[in-house]
Amino acid sequence: MTTHTTSIATPLTEMFNLRLPVIAGGLMWLSDANYVSAAARAGILGFITAATFPDDDDLRAEIRKCRDMSEGNIFGVNVSMLPKLVPGEKTEDVFRLIIEEGVKVVETSGRNPEAYLPMLKEAGVKVIHKVPAVKYAIKAQSLGVDAVSIVGAECGGHPGMDMIGSFVNSAMALEQLDIPFMIGGGVGHGAQIAAALTMGAAGAVIGTKFLVAEEIWAHEDYKQRLIAAKETDTALIMSSIKNTVRALANDTTAEVQTIERTEDNITIQRLLPLISGQIGKKAYETGDCSKGVLSAGHSLAFVHAIAPLNDIVTELETQALQAIERAASLHATLKMSKAS
Repeated sequence: MTTHTTSIATPLTEMFNLRLPVIAGGLMWLSDANYVSAAARAGILGFITAATFPDDDDLRAEIRKCRDMSEGNIFGVNVSMLPKLVPGEKTEDVFRLIIEEGVKVVETSGRNPEAYLPMLKEAGVKVIHKVPAVKYAIKAQSLGVDAVSIVGAECGGHPGMDMIGSFVNSAMALEQLDIPFMIGGGVGHGAQIAAALTMGAAGAVIGTKFLVAEEIWAHEDYKQRLIAAKETDTALIMSSIKNTVRALANDTTAEVQTIERTEDNITIQRLLPLISGQIGKKAYETGDCSKGVLSAGHSLAFVHAIAPLNDIVTELETQALQAIERAASLHATLKMSKAS
């Protein structure tokens, strides 16, 4: 295992031997062994998305490939559980496979993980549960998860129905949680990592900023579209079916917004021809970003160039350390002012 030089020590870096207190949140279709192992080698915590590999053999092979490429550094698996149990759901089987493969940390989301905690705890697997608001983090804490990630309204993907911003989530979590928490949603600059830490967070969750990493397999035209985009180039859709998503504004989001504005009693079946994950996957493959729900958050403001993931992490680290130095300088100035 690589012993990373930790420039900013927090409960997150100590728990997983990380260089920087950053989680690379699971990205549907994109978080594969190449990307996640790059995160591991860069000294942050990444997660293979289990839903990207619905066949057990494929998921097992991807985990083993990631282990081979991670040079002994830790990585995890993201298990996005459906909001409600459906016939044939195999979440428990996925967790058993993860345990069999010796994975030591999972990122869970989408539903209360209580039913699976005993088997994960018995196997020594750390559980980081991802939620869109502090009230859900409090519940997860009561169940015994090891840590929570709270992703606010600015995030790409699922910001929840309450749409609470990351700045508010941070201070609320400081007041109401005892377990380590991470803050996500619009985070794409190291100064934001530092700000989250000063408000008590153990780290930050980053997704959109990493979408242009060289190790992400998506088409270059897709990445160039993100680079050209501004923080205002996202759209909120699917609140009509109580599953709000923030995505890159395109023809699909415009059409869905029209349906939600003009029709009543909308169902998932009505929207599925537009929002199917397969459409988004095709956009990643072809670079045509006009169709599909392509998750992206306000941190598009900080997406500037295609680069190796390690370079992006280094940039974030430099920015975070500069921000911490500014904070220390403010404190020193305050003490001098009081002394005089």
